[in-house]
Amino acid sequence: MQKYRNVQERKLMQVVCNKCGRELKVEKGCLREGCVSVTVPFGYFSRKDGAVHRFDLCEDCYDSIISQFAVPVEEDAGTELL
Repeated sequence: MQKYRNVQERKLMQVVCNKCGRELKVEKGCLREGCVSVTVPFGYFSRKDGAVHRFDLCEDCYDSIISQFAVPVEEDAGTELL
């Protein structure tokens, strides 16, 4: 879960993994480690019609979850990291 100093400034203060509860490293408003941020807007025909769920996962929890998938995630080579 991401926490900001205030809504207008949007300076990142803290990120906590929703699965394990570990606080991820944030320096000067910048996240300094791998994190998966998910926003899921549920629409018609869902049991959560109209709800929006948001959560963050550290890289270890992400790896743990995807290792359980019956169909593996699709992986491509990324472009150059800046």
